[in-house]
Amino acid sequence: MKALEEFLVAFSNAAWGLPLLLLLMGGGFYFMFYSGFLPFRYLGHAINVLRGKYDDPDDPGDINHFEALSSALAATVGMGNISGVAVAIATGGPGVLFWMWVSAFVGMATKFFTCTLAIMYRGRDSKGHIEGGPMYVIREGLGKKWKPLAVFFSLAGLFGTLPIFQANQLTQVIREVVLMPNGIATENPFYWNLGIGLTLVAVTSLVIFGGIKRIGHVAGKMVPSMVLLYMAAVFYIMFAHIDMVPDAFAMIFEDAFSARAVLGGAVGAIIIAGARRAAFSNEAGIGTAAMMHGAAKTDEPIREGLVAMLGPFIDTLVVCTLTGLAIIVTGTWQTSDGNGVTMTASAFGSSLPGGIGSYVLVLCVLIFAFTSLFSYSYYGTKCFSFLFGAKYKHLYNYFYVTTIVFGATATITAVIALIDGMYAMMAIPTMVSALILSPRVMAAAREYFKRMREFKAELQEREVKEVKR
Repeated sequence: MKALEEFLVAFSNAAWGLPLLLLLMGGGFYFMFYSGFLPFRYLGHAINVLRGKYDDPDDPGDINHFEALSSALAATVGMGNISGVAVAIATGGPGVLFWMWVSAFVGMATKFFTCTLAIMYRGRDSKGHIEGGPMYVIREGLGKKWKPLAVFFSLAGLFGTLPIFQANQLTQVIREVVLMPNGIATENPFYWNLGIGLTLVAVTSLVIFGGIKRIGHVAGKMVPSMVLLYMAAVFYIMFAHIDMVPDAFAMIFEDAFSARAVLGGAVGAIIIAGARRAAFSNEAGIGTAAMMHGAAKTDEPIREGLVAMLGPFIDTLVVCTLTGLAIIVTGTWQTSDGNGVTMTASAFGSSLPGGIGSYVLVLCVLIFAFTSLFSYSYYGTKCFSFLFGAKYKHLYNYFYVTTIVFGATATITAVIALIDGMYAMMAIPTMVSALILSPRVMAAAREYFKRMREFKAELQEREVKEVKR
């Protein structure tokens, strides 16, 4: 097991080198400038689309804009925000948070392009059902000669979307925050982890075998309320340590460029650490969210791209920032012996009154982790369907739920290394195809916003005529 862990760590570190950093971050900056900062200029329009102002139930697809974003956020607003940020700070210090912000900033543009393409170049699976995602973008947009790249993405997606990180951290928080403090599960941790893992398998199976519509419905109900609860808890922590907030921001900016706290001053390493955790957190450029947004009920690709770009903003610029500030202002990043979710639990437990902090976090973790478990299964089945045919895609879910047990019993180091490495592999075809097809996205965007301006002018003209009458 130790040899496997060392192999996975070596693979992950090799995958997340300078070339991938340039592809993700450099590509994101290219999208942002090429689009003329479109994600920020049309933020209001994106919110109107999300609110359902332009929904048409007769449009092709499986779920509406809100459910598509909620389901994508169900996979991203989860353990990556709670324990992933803690892992990042433990590894790279507070400065990692700054580079996560940068990644999210450019990630909004990346999401706009990749998810617009997911609608623009939807394909059909072997059963004739409309599907979206990088593999279909490559096949339909670049042509059949590029199919090996689509196959490469799908193979990496089979493993990159496994639920092992969520299972690992959910098991850890249940055992270390709920059971052990009450004198339970203090001995034979492997068997307790195994039992928790099997319970997770049972609960997850009830939802994922119902398909994307059930996943979208569950995520749409659960995610918003949990985000609000989590934000309220962190705001309480910040107000309780309000005098430390300015120092926390100063520390983030200072360490982002000096990295003196860790990594021996290796600024390049801390940038990579931030990019890795941001990619795991908001998935911009990875391609998973494009598969979810590709299922949206719309025939307007630009609209779905605008909705999708809200993901990195909510996920990283809001939720991850709150987690990072809670860990920094409470000082647990320096005083806690824990890693991952245990560190975040220490920050909550030491700040919220009446000893409820850890339990509030457990509740949020339960919802975040389960919604992530539900959504990730959808990504894996789409990859499996592309590779082996739609009639066999249900078989992937059996493999999927089995790996939950592996995640619950494996070390966090091995789990993170496997997911990080596969995310890196998925990013290559996703970003390459998006960069090649970016002129087509901008052509579609210019045409779409021209129609919207003409429509708005027509409405105003009608209003003027009504007033004159």
